Amino acid sequence: MPETPLPIRGHRRLAPVVAVRRTQPTPTVVYDTFWRFACERQHVFNRRLAGDPAPWTGDPILHAHRFTNAYRASDRVSQYLIRHVIYRSDLPDSPDEVVFRILLFKLFNRIETWELLEQAFGAITLRHFRFDNFAKRLALAREEGRRLYSAAYIMPSTGPLLERVKHRGHLRLVEQMLASGVAASLAAARSLDEAFRLLWAYPTLGPFLAFQLAIDVNYSLVMSFPEMDFVMPGPGALDGLHKCFSSFGGYGDADVIRWVTDHQEDAPAKLGLSFPTLYGRPLQLIDVQNLFCEVSKYARLAHPEVRGTNTRLRIKQVYRTGLSAPQLFFPPKWRINQLIPADARAPENTRRLKEPESLFEIS
Repeated sequence: MPETPLPIRGHRRLAPVVAVRRTQPTPTVVYDTFWRFACERQHVFNRRLAGDPAPWTGDPILHAHRFTNAYRASDRVSQYLIRHVIYRSDLPDSPDEVVFRILLFKLFNRIETWELLEQAFGAITLRHFRFDNFAKRLALAREEGRRLYSAAYIMPSTGPLLERVKHRGHLRLVEQMLASGVAASLAAARSLDEAFRLLWAYPTLGPFLAFQLAIDVNYSLVMSFPEMDFVMPGPGALDGLHKCFSSFGGYGDADVIRWVTDHQEDAPAKLGLSFPTLYGRPLQLIDVQNLFCEVSKYARLAHPEVRGTNTRLRIKQVYRTGLSAPQLFFPPKWRINQLIPADARAPENTRRLKEPESLFEIS
């Protein structure tokens, strides 16, 4: 074949665009399980939402153990964050205030801890935030035997913040991030990747936690980037990836997540399945990242012979019955709230707070 001459623009010769075809990832048997799990987990969510009686699945592993929803924003803690922390008509909505609330909530990632602070101090605002008062209330809760943190993330040591007690370290981190102008920096970020790197630069925030925080801020109006822009796999997702693929081919781990996300229609179809989307919103990179983490756990029982990057063989979290069906509210910019059935849609997201406990009132 004769060589194609290079196009000429003025006196500059432009290099040709060369498309390099990468070797495709090589799936294992767990990859089919990934899509069966994703479809059934979303069906379970929809059955609960419709008010169907339990059990909502015939899958014995799903029935016995607790797994997060297929969509990250549908989970209980994310729903609480969106509805009761970010989009609160009774709280200030400036970037500084919204980012402050997100950081304070997510560094503990526990609803009960947030509500403990609300009970003590009333509205959680920058005007009410005092390191010593908040640290004192959390220390008292810890002495009472209350858990302050969710088990969802492994939180690193706060030693670099010169605080040996973890909750003091994270309050100090919030204080330092606010003082550095983190909200303005996030609002000025030009991409989700840039926001992630900005957060990653803060002490004790590893790449996975920084990415999770970037996603949480992106639920708000401080940033508005597509969730298909960027993904950072966590340890659980990496384990799931290695169980689902014997080789990544010419792809990196984040690229495999994108490759799987791009095949969310045809891959289930090959199994005779159709993935039920979230009111027309397809799975995003963050959702598929989370699904790999969940399939990592599911495969411990469904495919014990397949090993990933860790050696765990059991699933610790047991499913608890008796939980009420969720009432949903998503970031309004997604434009799906109006598609939620009225009986499943959350009411106006304003909370009436009790009077603060006098011991911890702030003048």
